[in-house]
Amino acid sequence: MSSNNENLAMQRIAKLVDENSFMEIGSLVTARSTDFNLDAAKAPSDGVITGHGLIDGNLVFIYSQDASVLNGTIGEMHAKKIASVYDMAMKMGAPVIGLMDCGGVRLQESVDALDGFGTIYAKEVEASGLVPQICGVFGNCGGGLSVVPALSDFTFVEENKGRMFVNSPDAIEGNRTEKCDTASAAFQSENSGCVDFAGSEDEIMEQIRALVCMLPGNNESDVYTDTCEDDLNRACESMEAMKGDPRYLLSQISDGNVFFEAKADYAKNMVTGLIKLNGMTVGAVANCSEVYDENGQKTESFDLSLTARGCNKAAEFVQFCDAFSIPVLSITNVNGFKNCMCSEKNLAKALAKMTYAFSNATCAKVNLITGEAFGSPYVFMNSKSIGADLVYAWKDARIGMMDSTLAAKIMYPDAGADEVKEKASEYEKLQSSVTSAAARGYVDRIIEPADTRKYLVAAFEMLYTKYVHEPEKKHGTK
Repeated sequence: MSSNNENLAMQRIAKLVDENSFMEIGSLVTARSTDFNLDAAKAPSDGVITGHGLIDGNLVFIYSQDASVLNGTIGEMHAKKIASVYDMAMKMGAPVIGLMDCGGVRLQESVDALDGFGTIYAKEVEASGLVPQICGVFGNCGGGLSVVPALSDFTFVEENKGRMFVNSPDAIEGNRTEKCDTASAAFQSENSGCVDFAGSEDEIMEQIRALVCMLPGNNESDVYTDTCEDDLNRACESMEAMKGDPRYLLSQISDGNVFFEAKADYAKNMVTGLIKLNGMTVGAVANCSEVYDENGQKTESFDLSLTARGCNKAAEFVQFCDAFSIPVLSITNVNGFKNCMCSEKNLAKALAKMTYAFSNATCAKVNLITGEAFGSPYVFMNSKSIGADLVYAWKDARIGMMDSTLAAKIMYPDAGADEVKEKASEYEKLQSSVTSAAARGYVDRIIEPADTRKYLVAAFEMLYTKYVHEPEKKHGTK
């Protein structure tokens, strides 16, 4: 065990893991290069502490960069230590957690340091889909190093000192830090799509510990990561009143009301996260039209439309879940597409990615329709036609091509108001009701909102042994 307990790198590890569980590896490694006055004796551990520990009894492998040693810069041996942690994690089938505080590439080691960057990237790619990768940014993480958290599955940034950027704010044409701090945790969490949570160091450690306890250790581990002491048939009241904010719905149906949200500040009209159902970890992807605070006050509202950012967020999360065989629950309440120039430039590609992710995923997939489900946006949101194993719908859900009044106006352009109303009523009954969709097999069961939890528990229990024989091909292209 390391005797160096004074530096921040070791203190962060001590906060994260179970008490006295961390065992350091490679504590005697120092910088190999001594060019340009680089003294190996002054580079203990070459600026990164590596080893393994336990989080609530779960094995994890950790590297924590030490900014007090050569500013935490990455050199040849620094990178080799991180690569060694990845190799051990892949052998043992346990998550990798990186705690980053780095001044970038070590100039004194030049191409050796650059090769180290490449080695770390390659190990992240190799480990992707084999073991979960979690990254915490507590200091600088700039330039090429910003790719490390972007390649990770989950990223956390300390809200005050965490700095994540490709180009520094002052290097961006027409910008300066005082105008827009593009490296700040707030900017990155709202705009980059890389950050899952921004908060204090202690909050981040709590979040990482909670996340590790929800995730399978590797792609062959069981998704039953906990025991359930909650009533499996527990009624969930007030679901209909709060259907605009799926964060409320998901926390209500989850064991013990546990909900871990991913990328909470990015593309808020699409919610992604993890819940528990009878001890099983389930990934959730949901349309969002309202945001409520802890006092039940509405703070934001959105159209019931798909956006490019929201689709990309959903696609990435579904792919993560599928890689680790985590079942996916989608909650559908959508009736259109975001209509603006930016969306027109990006939405088709984003829709393709989300559709591909849902359709290509072989994990258990259940779709719950809580409100509107109109047009092709409904199809994209894990409908039965693109591979959902089961589709449930609340009794007042509406499913069809479009709103019945709009459909009547299009089909009968010369009709008066009374005729339009009459035709709209007919269309609603025959083409846009949840019962008509169920009659055609697109909905498997119409349920009461309060009974949502017990039906979803039963659905994922039944789908636990799902197996899909995939066709022979190298990989898809989306």
